[in-house]
Amino acid sequence: MASSTHNRENIFHTVTSAPPPTPSTTTITTSDSNSIDLLSRLLHRLPPNLANTPTLLRRRSSLSTPTTTSPLLIPYTNLDTSLPSAFKLGFFQLIDHPIPSKLAHLAKIDSQAILNISQHQKQQHFPRNWPLGFENDIEDDNKSLFLDSSCSTNGSLDFSINSLREFTKEMEKVGLYVMEAITCALRLHNPTLDDPSNVCSLMWVSDGSGQPVEKMIGSGQIYPYVIGLHYQFASEKCSLLSDSGWVSVQSQKDSILVTLGDIAQVWSNGKLKKIRGNPTLNIEEEAKDKTTLSMSLLVTLPLENTVSTLPSRAVSNDGDTDHHNDKHDQDEFDKSKEEVLFDSFSFEDYAWRVYHERVPLKDPLDRYRTSKNL
Repeated sequence: MASSTHNRENIFHTVTSAPPPTPSTTTITTSDSNSIDLLSRLLHRLPPNLANTPTLLRRRSSLSTPTTTSPLLIPYTNLDTSLPSAFKLGFFQLIDHPIPSKLAHLAKIDSQAILNISQHQKQQHFPRNWPLGFENDIEDDNKSLFLDSSCSTNGSLDFSINSLREFTKEMEKVGLYVMEAITCALRLHNPTLDDPSNVCSLMWVSDGSGQPVEKMIGSGQIYPYVIGLHYQFASEKCSLLSDSGWVSVQSQKDSILVTLGDIAQVWSNGKLKKIRGNPTLNIEEEAKDKTTLSMSLLVTLPLENTVSTLPSRAVSNDGDTDHHNDKHDQDEFDKSKEEVLFDSFSFEDYAWRVYHERVPLKDPLDRYRTSKNL
């Protein structure tokens, strides 16, 4: 991954790089997945008054009727022993974490200031270089911004975003710690042991109106990730799209809602449940005009990576998981006979597809499942 001909700097800092290939260039196709892709594209191009209420989507009661679940509360210092319970849900709330509440709220102020600058300033300081940059979704009345882990800008802004940069850095530390705890609990090799650049982080800032679950079907941005860290600025109810359908959870103020993503599910060979996309805040009818700002740190992959099931960690003679990173350890990985449930695939192709085709008619990972598991 680190030796790819793509330069990782190009992913995060170049302005005029060519866009990734469209989903049609992928070589992994089936007649079923092609039909789903065609239907997704057609629905995505329908006028808003039709696209929001397709009959086929209304039949998916599992998507349109959320179940209410109490999220598992896990203290930061007790992460290692409590994770297995969270694997069955695909999400949990991280409490007593090291990120100061004051820093998070200052970062929120910085983010709001960025979102409020003029369109010209947005294009000047945050040019669109997919997935980085601004995007305005007129249909969903939503504006969002993807930033790299350094919150890079072109030139100096008229105001400081130092709190946002510091907050992003601290969230990334927590994210990498959680990822290490997850891979350790599953006895999987952590790719960052080979090279820290095998993963990267994106700060996703979004400001839009809350909406009912019925409208969320077929709307909202999705970008693939290993884990997502979503800071909870207030105690509010939000909806998550899980493998079993929509789930409604009540968040705790100043906690971090952690969601396990699609890449984590592939890495774990299907052992982890996952959440698709970002949590969506639910706004009560009397406050439907209220706008909400969300801030999520996504631990994800550089575009040039290939996604595949991770090998097992090496285990030392005394039974402890070996964290050393040398060739001997690589050769000693447990080559279990467990059936691999997912074919390897290009992260770039997959990320482009799920970002631009947002109608959840089918789990986007289904096309990559091995033929025995379709």
